[in-house]
Order: sequence, then structure tokens, then C-alpha cells
Amino acid sequence: MNKSPLALAITCALALAPSAMIQAAETQASEGFLEGSSLKILNRNFYFNRDYRNGEARVLPNGERSSYTEAWAHSILANYESGFTQGTVGFGLDVHAGLGIKLDTGDGRYGPGGSVNLMPVDSDGQAEDSYSKVGAAVKARFADTVVKAGDVFPTTPVVHYGDSRLLPQSFKGFTLVNNSVDGLTLQGGRLHAMSQPQESTTRGDFATFYAGQVDSPWVSYFGGDYALNDNIGFSLYSSRLKDAWDQHYAGMSWTYPLSEELSLFGGLNYYNARDEGKQLLGDFNNNIYSGSVGVKYGAHRLALSHQRNNGDDDFDYLRQSDSIFLDNSIQYSDFNSPKERSWMLRYDLDMADFGVPGLSFMARYALGRDADYSNANSVYMRRDDAGNPLTDQKRWERNLEVKYVFLEGSLKDLSVRVRQMNTRATAYESDLDEVRVIVEYPLQVL
Repeated sequence: MNKSPLALAITCALALAPSAMIQAAETQASEGFLEGSSLKILNRNFYFNRDYRNGEARVLPNGERSSYTEAWAHSILANYESGFTQGTVGFGLDVHAGLGIKLDTGDGRYGPGGSVNLMPVDSDGQAEDSYSKVGAAVKARFADTVVKAGDVFPTTPVVHYGDSRLLPQSFKGFTLVNNSVDGLTLQGGRLHAMSQPQESTTRGDFATFYAGQVDSPWVSYFGGDYALNDNIGFSLYSSRLKDAWDQHYAGMSWTYPLSEELSLFGGLNYYNARDEGKQLLGDFNNNIYSGSVGVKYGAHRLALSHQRNNGDDDFDYLRQSDSIFLDNSIQYSDFNSPKERSWMLRYDLDMADFGVPGLSFMARYALGRDADYSNANSVYMRRDDAGNPLTDQKRWERNLEVKYVFLEGSLKDLSVRVRQMNTRATAYESDLDEVRVIVEYPLQVL
């Protein structure tokens, strides 16, 4: 990490580019800025409720106290991506615009902390009626390398935008992707701001899930994914949240077909995170891993995974992002507390084999134990009512999901998904019941 990850990305990309430059230039000659354009519109309807079963009482905007939160909202997201101008170096433009609209929150059922910020909250603690966000990025393509600058959506295990609320999270900065080598994708970037899903601004401060806001000026990353063949792949990535952490990731996935109907599969994920620079999140050196193995037979898929955090602090990542590629990081819980060990069993069923294409089911149950904050630093420390570090903490979570996607007709590609969650824990986490209903209708305009 003595050199910027982005500098390494550019060096690698430029080293790989000349061999493919002539072929890429010939390909670009048949494409243009308008000819390669696409415009997609996504309608997303989102219902979200959460019940704090252990009786946690929140003071709501109307002065009442409640342990129940609920919100129903709709969003419209338009994404325009241009092609590239002709020539050895092509230029283009990506633009996105989103609108979130409150449909119902009910008096006294929404407020600070309610529904995990499905809608922004005003100064009176009430959900806003609507909010919007607009962003754009200019881009350039040279051979097999694409560079974007502006509002970007990175997709790596160390920095990955989140898309589990009304509108997607975004980052401001620049990214680089190179595909010069068959089967290898290199990615790098340097980002100086982030936008949370419920924010209109695209210049928000960095924040993490477990430590909150971090006064860091930038985050950078570099790494790659390599598919050795159709059955095995590897990933290596590194990132730096300036003055907070260095994170390194290694992962692999594999499948082993035994017959046309039967196959085995599995994977490994490993993170190491260390404090960096000014140690804004304290002194820490964490490593956490997960491994899974499973079997797929026809429409059925069954997997068992194990995960363990060997560090003394929570394994943290950027807030509301998907930057955690661990098997047991699921709907609510990440099972990433210090010294925590967890197991999860997951079952998936594709109903296409039973004459109902587009319909699928998922069920999973995860159990974690031995979480211990005895040696946590001051940022991640959790204590009991007597002021002692929490030890021997336990939790479990159960997720159920049913999803249906229309595969033909006037509603083609419309999806309806219902997700239900229950989790119970000792003193360090909440007891929750949760239901989400998500309807998405994507439209390809161009």
C-alpha cells in the first residue's frame, strides 16, 4: 500500500493495453456516441416494516413511543449510457436521475431510526414527501480500458455500491476497468465522496456501518477477478480508507459437475483490515473469513457455510454499501462481531422444473456465538449496563423469501419479491421481526 491502488491500476492497464489496441480500435470504428446508447427506467415499489420485539421504545415525531416502524414508498430511476465516439480513444457520458416518493408512513410509525432510512427525515423528524438525486460521469475508452469520472458505481468486494433501498448508493470520483486479458478483469478507483440511498446530495461524507461518520478525505481500491475456466474463479483486492483502514480481500469460487443434474459448489472469502494513518477508527488488526460448500440437484440447491472473525473488533465496511462478500452477511446480521463464530444453512428452490418458470423460494438460518468485546478498542467497544465489556454474546437469524418474475407478456421482467426476517440476540443486538415487499418493473427504452 505504499503506492496508491489507483496508480497501480493505471500502470497495469497501460501495460496490458497495447496488445489489444489495434483490435479495439477496429471494434470502436463501428460504434458511435448515439449508436451505442441505452436508456433504462426502473420503477421500484418498496414496503418495509420492522418490529423491535424486545420492547425498544423510540420517541416518535408526534411524541408517542413505539417499537414498530413502517414505510411504503415508490421510486423511479432512469439510467442513460451513451456509446463511445469513434477513434482510438472514445469518449462518452453516463447520466442517472432518481425520484423517491412517500406513499404512506402513517402518523407515529416513522421517524429517526425508523425503517432504516427508507426515506429522508426532515428537521421535525417526519419523513419527507419526496426526494431526488441526479448524477453524471464522463467516460473514455482506450483499447480494453474504460475510465469514468464523476458519479460512479464501483462493484468490488472492498468498495461496492449498495442497492437495497429506494435509490442506489453512489460515489463521486473516478474508476478504471480493464479487460485486456481473457478471463481477467482489473478494477481500480479513487473516490472522494459517497451518497447514501436516502440522500439527495452526491457529495456526502464517508461513513461506516459500525463506527458511523468518518472524517476521511478519500477511499481508493485496486484488484481483479480471474476466471480460470467455467468452474473456478479467483479474486484479489485491496483498498484504503484514508486515515482509517487498509482492507485486503481474497476469494475463490468453484463448481464441480457430477452429472447433468447434479453438481457440487463452494467458495472461500477472506478479509484482513488494519488501522491506517491517523487511526480515525482506533488501533485494530482484524481478519475474518467464511467458507461454504453445497450441492445442487435439479431445482434444489443446499449450502452450508461457516464464518469466523478472529479480530478483537467488529469487521466494518462502508455504510449502506454491499462491500462485504461474506457468506453469513445476510438480510440484517453480518455475524462479524469480535471472535464471533457462525454457521448457516441455506436452501433454494427453482420452480421452473415444476412447471412454474419465474417462481423461486429461499430459506436460510444462521446461528452465531462467542462474540467477545473484552479487547475491543474504544470505537467498537460495547458494554453492559454495569460498564463491563460484553462477552459470550449469541444471536440467530432466519430469512424466508419468495420471488416471481414475469417471463413473457406485457409484464415481462416485472418482479415481485417478499422477504421475511426474524432475529433474536443477547444484549449486543436487537430482537427484530421484519417484512419487505419489493416490486420492480424495468423498462428498456433504448
